[in-house]
This record gives sequence, structure tokens and C-alpha cells, in this order.
Amino acid sequence: MGAPKYVLLSYDEGAEATGEHGHEQTWALCQDADDLFADPPPPVRETYELLGCTPEGALRTALAHARADGPAPLGPLTLETLDKRGGGVGEWRLEDVRIVGDRPCARDLSLRDVTVEGSQSDDNPHDYPQRPPLSPGYRLRSANGEPCGSCRDLARIQENRPEQLEPPLRLLGCSPRGALRAALDAGEEDLGHVKVVRVDSSGRPVQAAAEGELRAWIPSARGPGLVDLTLDPWSERPPLVAREVWDLWSEGRPSEPNRWADCDAAGRRFWLDTALANHPHTLPDRPPGTTYHLDGSHITDPPGFLCALGEAVNGPAGYFGRSLDALNDCLRGNWGAAAPLTLVWHEAAVARACLGPAPHSPTFEEILALLAERHVDVRLI
Repeated sequence: MGAPKYVLLSYDEGAEATGEHGHEQTWALCQDADDLFADPPPPVRETYELLGCTPEGALRTALAHARADGPAPLGPLTLETLDKRGGGVGEWRLEDVRIVGDRPCARDLSLRDVTVEGSQSDDNPHDYPQRPPLSPGYRLRSANGEPCGSCRDLARIQENRPEQLEPPLRLLGCSPRGALRAALDAGEEDLGHVKVVRVDSSGRPVQAAAEGELRAWIPSARGPGLVDLTLDPWSERPPLVAREVWDLWSEGRPSEPNRWADCDAAGRRFWLDTALANHPHTLPDRPPGTTYHLDGSHITDPPGFLCALGEAVNGPAGYFGRSLDALNDCLRGNWGAAAPLTLVWHEAAVARACLGPAPHSPTFEEILALLAERHVDVRLI
């Protein structure tokens, strides 16, 4: 039998129901898995109408292009919800907006109903913007918060889309034990709810991979006594880049720095998730005023900065935030260091050259400003 890559754990829901602490039991060691990794589908693009719209700025310009040449790009579009007095009470955002066209507003011929296509921002608090009673509508802003008019209402045009069916996850070469072994021997059909965890070569858990319901099994071609299990996942599947990151952790937590450096931006973001899953929360913070050395030679994107900073503070494969908001929290303490502190940034020219303007991506100057605000004395080398 080859070394297992995954372990199946079963949660004791009965213990939780009785008010006692539940615990996880090992149900199987698995050599490999099929159809485990899958990138999330691209954002769903939907069609909306800005009803009773007064276009201004970038929206008016894009609308003129759409009238002349067909659908025209606008970029992000933010709808600021107004209360009955005209004050802002919330925001709702569409990404990658295209202006499709317009027509006179049936309720007021001096206004326009503008048809747009776009995908919802992941940061939206609701699936649809919530207007309070007597609200006059929405203020509209384009990229960088520039005003681009207003509208009285928003309508979403529903479209029938075929449901995307995902294949079940197959766990290969599994050696069942405990309650799972007993269920298989008894011929039970309900095999239970399990969690799949990636393990390193010593069997130590690295990161949760999936969770779902065991539906079926067959004898495995990988050896006598082994079975292949079919799992219907309830959770999202790990992205494709998880395979590369977990291979880098296959011998345990990396002991050399910069093992993340050959990953692309998506791989580096997943590396940060893996580093967080393996962060030892029992270690105390080093004293305020400590100096840390940041290796900037591979900081070519914002995730790279956070990977390098995690290692500067907490050693190889260390974690110290997976976003600037999380970094802000880490600097408050209980994550290995607390401000005030000194950060010596080596090879800072790499980040200065690479961290340029990009949607939802901090620049080199913005990172420095955040660190200064949080009482981090940065020395660029």
C-alpha cells in the first residue's frame, strides 16, 4: 500500500447533541482522490436595469459608446443606497460592467432606463440591494469612486440557466477502520458524514480538503482489503492550485523559506490558507520593539508580500495575515508579534516595481502607509 495522502474523519454528532464535546474518529486512510480539485466557476454575469437613471461621467460616456457601437465596458459600478433624506446607508457593487443600451423611462421621459450586464461583487452584503422605505433610489459611482449619476430603482432580469452538475469525489485505496469498517461489513447503505483531510508523509494533518456524505463503495484495484469510496461533497472543493501547495507540504511543514515563491498569485493565496491552518496559536508574541527581516526578493504581488511577512515573523511557512485586514488584526498581538516593531525590508525595489495599480490590489505605497499607521517602522534596503 502506498503512503496515504488523505485521512477520513467522522464527527461525533451525537456527542454534540447531548451537550458534550464531540470528537473526530479516524474512519479510513486513503492513498489518493479523484475529482477532488476544482476551481470555482467564473462569476455569474446577470442583466440588470437601472430604472429612472440620470447618467453622468463615465456612465454617460459608456452609454454614448453603446448607442454608437454596441455594448461598451464600464468597469465596476457601485450603487449607494439612499435613505428617505438622501443619505447613504449602504453599498452594493457590480464588477466588470458592460452597458448594453437604454430607453426612455416609462415613468419619467426625462430619465433613462439603462440596461447593464455584470457580476456581483463577493463583498456584497446581500444578493440584491436593500432599499429602505421612501428611499429616492441610488447614487452611482464608477471606478475610484467617481460619481456617475443616480437611478430610482434597480431591476434584475432573470434568466433560466442549466444547473451545473459536479462529479462525486472518489477516494481511492482506502483502508477502512472503526465504525466505517463495521458499516461496510454489515452492508449498511448509510455510511455517514465525513471530513477529508490532507496529511503529510508522517500522517500529520495539513489541511481540511472536503466534507460530505459517503454514498457508495467498491473493492479497490489498489490492493486486497482496500476500497474506493464515493463522496458527495457539501463543501467547496479545493482549487487546482491546492495540489501544488500540498505537494510542497508533503514532507511536513517546510523548513526552508520561500518555498512558496514559484507559485503564482492564486497558489500564494492558497499557501496563506495552508499556513493559517498550521499556525501554532500556543506560541507567545515576541516583545514589542523586536526587529524582523523581510526577504523581499520574491514579492511580486500582494500575496507574495504576505507570504514573506509571515516567514519574517514566524519562520518558514509562517503566517501573519492573508489579507491587509487580517494583517491589521495580527499586528494587535497573539499571532507571534505585536506593534510597535521594526521591519527591515530587503530587496524592496522588487515590490516597488511590481506592486502597481490593479483592481482590489494594494500598491507598494498603500502597504507602507498601513504599516506606518499600525506603528511598524519600515526600513527599506
